Amino acid sequence: MVPLSILDLSPIVQGGTAAEALRRTLDLARQAERWGYRRFWLAEHHNMPGIASAATAVAIAHVAAGTSTIRVGSGGVMLPNHAPLVIAEQFGTLESLFPGRIDLGLGRAPGTDPLTARALRRGLVNSADTFPQDVMELQAYFRPAEPGQAVRAIPGAGLSVPIWLLGSSLFSAHLAAMLGLPYAFASHFAPDDLAEALQLYRGEFRPSPELKRPYAAAAVGICAAGTDAEAARLFTSIQQSFVNLRRGTPGPLPPPVESMEGRWTALEKGGVDHAFREAIVGSPATVKRGIAEFLGRTGIDELIVTGAVFDHAARLRSFAIVAQVSGIGQAR
Repeated sequence: MVPLSILDLSPIVQGGTAAEALRRTLDLARQAERWGYRRFWLAEHHNMPGIASAATAVAIAHVAAGTSTIRVGSGGVMLPNHAPLVIAEQFGTLESLFPGRIDLGLGRAPGTDPLTARALRRGLVNSADTFPQDVMELQAYFRPAEPGQAVRAIPGAGLSVPIWLLGSSLFSAHLAAMLGLPYAFASHFAPDDLAEALQLYRGEFRPSPELKRPYAAAAVGICAAGTDAEAARLFTSIQQSFVNLRRGTPGPLPPPVESMEGRWTALEKGGVDHAFREAIVGSPATVKRGIAEFLGRTGIDELIVTGAVFDHAARLRSFAIVAQVSGIGQAR
């Protein structure tokens, strides 16, 4: 059975607050733990009115403290925004507080707009161009400290925090294969290179002390409900949100609408359909077929499920349906 995990952006809904979003994130994580999901990851985004997980390590601590067995981590930390030592200390602290439950997924995108990226990186000389060197520096901080080592991560040194590389193109697939690290592809919003990235990663993989065989995951947006029509209605929230983002007017997650007719141009609809072409939207039967087809086509080792739904009860129900049709647990 392929393990299921969750990627959460802690969505802030229209009329809601970040505090409410973070409470709902914890509630979802607690239910996911009961349903049998393997991991619960949070993503770093900045200056986004609809996302509450900007301080990702803090949000991870919030979720890990409120759960007991599910793995909690980043999907991901955008490493060019940070000095590697800072991330080593943050995740060394998390691993010390919640031993054996913390994952560190790393991305090379800024997770924001260029102006905010400059504000985040003030005083730092690193960028996406130094991502491979920064990953290896971060790995070094987690190894046992050498005698006389001048700079150490405390806590962090000697702790086994699993590092994943995340990507939506071929770059991180190459790097993950070269370093012998697990790899996760962001097919939930950038599906174009999915097949090629997985093939490249598996073909170029070099065993490492961290991983003997390639281990590939992929993220897919899933919106499940009692009927195909209801799931399609719920999915209009994320469709509206994507259109607003592309128009340069991001905001909180809007409520669903009965139809997107008149709410987007033909060009915008084409962009949304393309970005979300791997999305699985529908009834339990539709979702079950969609998951089976995706797993059969990709051969991934783990499926990462993501989905922003305006109504919290409907959001919980969506993830519960995924668990039920996948047979991972006794979701109720």
